[in-house]
Amino acid sequence: METTKEKEEKGTNTEKMVIERDFEGRKLKIEVGEMAKQANGSALVQYGETVVLATATCSKRERDMNFFPLFVDYEEKMYAAGKMPGGFIKREGRPSEKAILCARLIDRPIRPLFPDGMRNEVQVVCVVLSADQENDHDMPAMLAASIALSISGIPFDGPIAGVRVALIGDEYVINPTFQQLVDAKLSLIIAGTRENVMMIEASASEVGEEEVLKAIEVGQEKIKEIVDIILEIKEKLGKPTIKVNLLKADPELEKFMIEKLQDKVAVAMRTIDKQERNEAIDRLKDDAIEILEGTEIEDKDRLLEILKDEKSKHFGITMTKMEEIELQKMIVDENIRPDGRNSKEVRHISSRVSLLPRTHGSGLFTRGQTQVLTSVTLAPLSEGQTLDGLGIEDSKKYIHQYNFPPFSVGETKMMRGPGRREIGHGSLAERALLPMLPDEDEFPYAMRLVSEVLESNGSSSMASVCASSLALMDAGVPLKRPVAGIANGFIMKGENSVILTDIQGMEDHYGKMDFKVAGTTQGITALQMDIKVHGINRELLEKSLQQAKEARLFILDKMKETISEPRAELSPYAPRIFTMMIDPDKIRLVIGPGGKIVNKIIEETGVKIDIENDGSIYIASTDQEMGERARAMIQEIIREPEVGEIYQGKVVRITDFGAFIEFLPGKDGMIHISDLAVGRVNSVKDVLNFGDAITVQIAEIDSLGRINLKKPEVEKQRALLPKSDNPRGDSSRRNYRGKPPSRGPGRGR
Repeated sequence: METTKEKEEKGTNTEKMVIERDFEGRKLKIEVGEMAKQANGSALVQYGETVVLATATCSKRERDMNFFPLFVDYEEKMYAAGKMPGGFIKREGRPSEKAILCARLIDRPIRPLFPDGMRNEVQVVCVVLSADQENDHDMPAMLAASIALSISGIPFDGPIAGVRVALIGDEYVINPTFQQLVDAKLSLIIAGTRENVMMIEASASEVGEEEVLKAIEVGQEKIKEIVDIILEIKEKLGKPTIKVNLLKADPELEKFMIEKLQDKVAVAMRTIDKQERNEAIDRLKDDAIEILEGTEIEDKDRLLEILKDEKSKHFGITMTKMEEIELQKMIVDENIRPDGRNSKEVRHISSRVSLLPRTHGSGLFTRGQTQVLTSVTLAPLSEGQTLDGLGIEDSKKYIHQYNFPPFSVGETKMMRGPGRREIGHGSLAERALLPMLPDEDEFPYAMRLVSEVLESNGSSSMASVCASSLALMDAGVPLKRPVAGIANGFIMKGENSVILTDIQGMEDHYGKMDFKVAGTTQGITALQMDIKVHGINRELLEKSLQQAKEARLFILDKMKETISEPRAELSPYAPRIFTMMIDPDKIRLVIGPGGKIVNKIIEETGVKIDIENDGSIYIASTDQEMGERARAMIQEIIREPEVGEIYQGKVVRITDFGAFIEFLPGKDGMIHISDLAVGRVNSVKDVLNFGDAITVQIAEIDSLGRINLKKPEVEKQRALLPKSDNPRGDSSRRNYRGKPPSRGPGRGR
């Protein structure tokens, strides 16, 4: 960090402050107090030439709900990169997947830092105003959001900051450029406070646990530098903390329930089946009313009114507290989990492949009461997804989508499009498998994977990774190695904590960490961690990574029992891709005028043809024979004709002096009227008609590339005649295109 320039100006609403620093070789500029002054807090952050504005706003009244209404919106404006939005409307519509993922990156580390029981709406809006196509805008947005919250007066136990750490060769690079990321074998985003890690998101090419830990340590040191800047701003411009009413349980009701129902909660919590456990817990409200009605205590009528009020939150808040206390007691004190496992044990695993006969590949993975079905669709590369955003990528060939229907958790709910959670889990599974996919040269297919969650009781995202590996191998995709995933957590009671392998829903809900790790036998390919407390230390991280590795290897062994390697053949319903590489200068020959030639090939064979600017040609067909035929037709088009070669052609034009014969798709030559027969021919139409098939031989290719043809059988007949009877003799050949040098058309020799 280098020099600081500060400027303070008295304004109508607040002071203005500008800070400029050098951070990792690029200019970091922060402006506070000039823009969006009616929000509770706002900040403008510039990194390189990427600029993001973030605002934080809090409602004055709390909402009547049992969760904290925090909304993080991330707006990508196409003008930021000098682009026009796609489509007819020319206006940004729903957020791109990239924008949704960036919003989640900001939401996850800040959410645990708001007070428990807060019900005032808080909205954080990040708007990308300039994108320099070199520096990603997610980390500047996280910094701007943290500054806006820190100075807003909204109750927030921050600030936080985030950086991206890339492992390039043996060097850890902070906030790498897009170009540098191409060579990175690890890209890790870490966010946290000055003291603790709050969130980790990573993609990797089979890196080891030690490399991940080192990247976290490097990132945490840089976070301290950024947090110090935010604290400096907060000290000068921070507003007084807003007073909010926190939702808390009625103390008398809480005392009564803990005294009378804790034993019943303990029994319900030890029910192994999730549905039965939920039903047992749901019955506790009726039990509480029954017990209270038979008890003479002060405030009895008031407490009964609270319990019988369907809109009251007091019973639910107290039950949550009691369940959390009981879970901590079971796991930390008694070493018993709700389903009877020990802390390192993975739930029962089963799997199947080839369930769906018409899909190109399918895999079903079940772990305990979590079950995911993944299907694979293979298609030509041109059917990949087109991206319309601020990034440098304009398309992607591998798409992973995740669906979480309400029936998977035994609920009823409106079925709408994918939410942020679905998009986030799909992205995580996509990143886990991407490093193991074959190169386009080896396997030139676009791939769409859809993971349907059929049952969920914890870690459905990691189950989708496992199901997808099975489905890809079933589809015949040559994976380098299968990938599996596992989610770990930890439960705290006082100073004691226990790391849990393969957490289920209750352990995730009441636990303090959700740590998802995916990888192969060789290393980690994706990682995601969220913390619900104020951070986690290195010892717990290291232990959790080790337990995740042991579980991952165990799951991979189980998966191998179902399918050990990719199938040798694709599904009969999958398209076959035939690849060719031609001289780029010959692309025009294959396409033809107005697409005439390539469309003719498609019409005759029923294939799909994609032609790249570098000369790569991809032919897709479910019919092997038609695919081969299309490839042969293209080879004929680009083939260089040679004198003496014989072709089967077709008459495409007739003139007074000869006929033009198409002997290859898009290539024709002229056969002179004098070469149509041994004797004299008065009219070309006496011998040939339009569309006739004819065998021709290349007689000459002149300096301009024009091709003269002859009939091989006529030449053979003439060769048998005495020289005096040969009407042709040894006279020179006519020029292509019917332009004899000194004689009119149709004249004899």
